[in-house]
Order: sequence, then C-alpha cells, then structure tokens
Amino acid sequence: MSEVILNDSNFDAEILQYKGVAMVDFWAPWCGPCRMLAPVVEELAAEYAGKAKVAKLNVDEAPDASTKYGVASIPTVIFFKDGKVVAQTVGLQTKTALQEKLNSLL
Repeated sequence: MSEVILNDSNFDAEILQYKGVAMVDFWAPWCGPCRMLAPVVEELAAEYAGKAKVAKLNVDEAPDASTKYGVASIPTVIFFKDGKVVAQTVGLQTKTALQEKLNSLL
C-alpha cells in the first residue's frame, strides 16, 4: 500500500473523519528536504498499512489545508488521532523519529 494523496477537497474525509492515527506529510516538489523525506514516507506507508494512515499533501496544490494548520515551513509532518492534531514536526526527520511518534500514538 502506498501513501494517500491529499488535497483540499478530500482532506476532511481522509484525515479529519478517520478514526485512528494518521500522519500527514506537507511537502512541495521544489523542496529539497521534502524530496529526501519522500522515500521514508513511502516506506512508513507500507510498514503501517492497516495500523495507521500515512498521507502526503502538496502545499502548492492544497493551500487551504496548509493555511488551516499553519504550515509555514516544509517539510512539516502533522500527526492526527481520531481527526485531532496530536503532534507536529518541522524539517527533515529521520525514519526512526517518525516511527517512534507513530508507535507512541498507536
């Protein structure tokens, strides 16, 4: 399973109405650190399939969701539990750091 691709029109249905843990990577194609994080996000999507939802949101294509969550720097990863924000990281993170956060929320 790969990560869910989000936009302004499906964000609420995919994340806010989701019962469980979700991790959303706010990124853009022109962002170097975002491109470095992309394979980690893909690996986590596969590893956490059935346990947590892993999603990506291109900030250039979804300005409403980016603004709503105050995303000023990318990559930003926001963790949701039952539709509520429970944690956030800004900047390039290690796979281990993201795994630890996901595991703590499951």
